[in-house]
Amino acid sequence: MKLPPEGARWLISLRWLACVLVFGAAFLASSVLGVVESPLPLYLVGCGMAAYNLGLFLLDRGPVAGRAGADRGIFRQIVLDLVALTLLLYFSDISRNPFLFFFVFHMIIASMYLHGVMPAVVAAIATAMVGAVMLAEYLGWLPRFELRFAGEATRDWRYLLGVFTAFASTVWITVYCTTAIHQYVDRAHAELRQKEKMVGIGQLVAGIAHQIANPLDGMQNCLARIGEEVKDDPRLSEYVKMMAEALQRIERTAKRVQAFARPRGVTLQSTDVNGAVVATLQVLGTKHGRNVRIETDLGDVPAVLGDPYTLQEVLFNLCANALAAMPEGGKLTLRTSTLARGENGPGAVAVEVSDTGVGIPRANLDKIFEPFFTTRAESGGTGLGLSLCRMLISEMGGALQVRSALGQGSTFTVILQPANDKGP
Repeated sequence: MKLPPEGARWLISLRWLACVLVFGAAFLASSVLGVVESPLPLYLVGCGMAAYNLGLFLLDRGPVAGRAGADRGIFRQIVLDLVALTLLLYFSDISRNPFLFFFVFHMIIASMYLHGVMPAVVAAIATAMVGAVMLAEYLGWLPRFELRFAGEATRDWRYLLGVFTAFASTVWITVYCTTAIHQYVDRAHAELRQKEKMVGIGQLVAGIAHQIANPLDGMQNCLARIGEEVKDDPRLSEYVKMMAEALQRIERTAKRVQAFARPRGVTLQSTDVNGAVVATLQVLGTKHGRNVRIETDLGDVPAVLGDPYTLQEVLFNLCANALAAMPEGGKLTLRTSTLARGENGPGAVAVEVSDTGVGIPRANLDKIFEPFFTTRAESGGTGLGLSLCRMLISEMGGALQVRSALGQGSTFTVILQPANDKGP
């Protein structure tokens, strides 16, 4: 299981710190410890790292271009870093430099983010570059930049300090990387288990809806015959009409449940977010109880990659929950905007559904997306709405987030990628 393609942006952010550490280490090794005679080549490599990282930062301002594009971007970054690290080690006595351990980081990152044989290609490139430099130094084809120690290097405190620093930093950074992998895999497994649970629920609901639909046909036929017999009695005819309308609503609901539970998945296409919000409000109607006010703040947002019908279903569910959270009235706000840079990538579109209702207790925030978890069981809540919403948004390559405060209200945010992002 590989990590998501947003890792390219994480590497760019991490590299700025690496650039600062290169300049700091070069100054420390030359001016404080005195083991490097000429720090100028190290400073030049640091400047080169900053320059290509700036270029990568500017190129990465667009959305992630699918798995293949992300792999190419991460591979390009790793190769550039391998070249920079090899040069840094070459200009600081590569054969005796304890920071040779740092090549391990690139192997971990390659294994985390790249697919297929690409991690092996990265390992081959690193091996070839280090071997070529050592061989060229041995044959005298390249000058050696030796570290200066007093006597035997292995007994010099500065060398021992360098070995310990390289070893300790390698251990701790490796723990950080592997822990990040473990946490991501745990989240992915939890999401997979929830999807499997929802598939089972969908099959159960579809079966129940099918069992309901069959007797409904018979009841409607019988009711139509009864209506013919009592058509001369206005009062009974009105009752028959009300019953027929109720049966039709049940039939429509059963058919919608069957259609929803059918394992067809969502159909991704270019979707107008603002249009989906307007359509949702039209379906929601205008009667929402006393002192309830609905406002919209629709930004100039691009089309997203999604399913229009599914997006409306999700927004309708979120709006219904928001209205239920304001029994004494309040304000429901639907807002659309384009997100700046972040974990969801630049250009992602957010749809916020905010209410000024009772809010969600902090202890329940991690549970509200679990199937069958509900705080409104007495009013007919099933605990399936939010879990279905998150699953559907996930199927569209997006995310559903929540923030809430007791007594102040809640905000659910649907985040979707722009339509020009083809996804993995």
